[in-house]
Order: sequence, then structure tokens, then C-alpha cells
Amino acid sequence: MASIKDVAAEAGVSVATVSRVLNDHPSVSDDARTRVLTAVQTLGYRPNAVARSLRTDQTRTLGLVISDVMNPYFTELARSVEEAARALGYSVIIGNADERPDLQDHHVRTLLDRRIDGLLVSPTDGGSPLMLEAARAGTPMVFVDRWIPGVDVPVVRADGQAAIRDLVAHLCRLGHRRVAIIAGPAATTTGSERVRAFREALAEHGVPLPDAYTGQGDFQAESGRRVTEGFLDLPEPPEAVFAADNLMALGALDAIRARGLRVPQDIALAAFDDIPWFVHTDPPVTAIAQPTGELGRAAVRALVDRIEGRHPRSVTLPARLVVRRSCGEGRDEHQTPVQRSTS
Repeated sequence: MASIKDVAAEAGVSVATVSRVLNDHPSVSDDARTRVLTAVQTLGYRPNAVARSLRTDQTRTLGLVISDVMNPYFTELARSVEEAARALGYSVIIGNADERPDLQDHHVRTLLDRRIDGLLVSPTDGGSPLMLEAARAGTPMVFVDRWIPGVDVPVVRADGQAAIRDLVAHLCRLGHRRVAIIAGPAATTTGSERVRAFREALAEHGVPLPDAYTGQGDFQAESGRRVTEGFLDLPEPPEAVFAADNLMALGALDAIRARGLRVPQDIALAAFDDIPWFVHTDPPVTAIAQPTGELGRAAVRALVDRIEGRHPRSVTLPARLVVRRSCGEGRDEHQTPVQRSTS
């Protein structure tokens, strides 16, 4: 691989002159500039990005810490972030927290040590002193999907409350009165927000949510399986289960089938966070979809604004209910669904 010294020798100029040309310094003659650029092209020289960052104090690199790379929602989010960043001339380094606060902070610390220009985080909980310290130190940072109350950085997220109300109305139209929820961690904003919205929506329809019908999960499949097994062991199991994320819904589906039960004939199932897999299950799963691609793009725009000294506002986009066939939809042809899937 050619070095800057090779370029200087090929062009017949000093290393300092090559450096000035590569950094677009005005104090270089047109002749020298032409010879350097020709040498760069001939030798296929690529400037060292790390060395450049020492001079410019920028690495053109963003950090992204996501809660769980195994969750298809976060996989899609990471992809949209990477595409949007690349379009703006940035690279992205991704850290997977695996829903563990200690691993989250490890990735954040490592990324900051590598002198990234800005940080996108989907926090695993609301109590990270490191995140608060980074925000107070002026690190360009944006929260995406989840956030930490009291930390003054922009938040890019979807508002699922209206979609949850639509789901509850849909379940009630189908005649479900014993309805349970597999909740996400209470320490996360999305975990607590979805339970609250679900409980309030049920109350609007006069449907109670007993403690026995509220199961604590952790946004991963095994917890969905465990909580659903507990629901099925109740003297009066629920008629419908709402899983507050897609992986817990898949765990719930496993538990239901392991008992020899059928969805929706024996028990209805709905999920937050629609994923491509849900159209291929039998039956396809009714779910709340977030505008994942838009969230990723908006988060990158907000972060680059912070890096460039602007003051972006938080962004909230609407989620939507996608009605399929996992809640007993085929039993009532007179229902009025919020949205019909083509699957």
C-alpha cells in the first residue's frame, strides 16, 4: 500500500506539500497540486483516516449502541442508521448491549475512547451515570427508540399509545374480555409506557387488567415463553395475550403450541414491533408496526445536526396497527379493522 512518502517522491514534492494538498490548503501552486493529485491516482493512495482525525479533530465515525442485535426491530434500525450515515459521509461502529446495562456502558465507554464524532443509543435502562456524564460533557448524543428521563439530549422515537388504543378496541370488538400483557422491563421507558397505555386503553372499554394478567418479561423470547406458561396455568387463563415486543411474542407462540393449543381458536395473540416473520407464521400475527427506517434516518440527521453545532428537536413518529389473523379476526366478518395486511 502506497504511503504519503511514496506520493511525495512520485510527485517530486515534499511530504508537507502532499499533506497541504490532501487537506485542501490554499498555499499550494496549481502545478504542485496537479502533480500530487496525479500521483495519488497513479499509486492508488488512500489517506489514513485516523491520522486525518488527529489534525481535524473528527473521525467521520458515529457510534450506535443498540439494545439487542438479535431483535429484528433493532437489526432493521441499525441498517437504516448505517445507510443514512453513509449517505452523509460517516461510518458507523455498532455495539450490542444484549439488554444488559453493564454491556451497554462498556460499549459507550469504548466508543468514546475511540473518539467517535457522535453517539446514538437505545438505552437498556434509565439509570446509567455514564450516559448522564457523557451528556453533561457535551458529547453529541441522540437517544433512539428509548430514552433516559432527565438526560437533556434529543430523542427520536415512535409513539405507540394511539396504536395500542387501536389494538385494544380491536380486541374488544372481537369479544375478548380477559386480556393479558407480557410487559417489557419497567426500567426502560418503552417497557413502562406500553403497560401504562395498555391499561388505560382497557379501562376506557371497562375491561380490568388484574395483576395475574400482567407478566414481567425482558424483551427476549425466553421471558415471553415463561410468562405465557404462567398465564396458561391460571384457573381462568386469558382469552388474548399482548406481547410488548416481537421476541416475547415468538416465545409466547412457542408456549401456546407446546400445550397443544391453537392461535386464535384457543387463545389470541398480538405483538408490539411488527417484523417480516409475522406474515409467515400460522396464523399471521396482528402487530403494531413502528416506522423503523424513518426512525433510523431521523436519528442520524439529528445527531449530525448536533455534531455540526445545530440544536435539533426531538422527533416523535406514529406507530400503526396492522391487523392480520392471530386474534380471531375471521370469526367476525363485520369488524372494522384499522388496517388490513395483504398477507
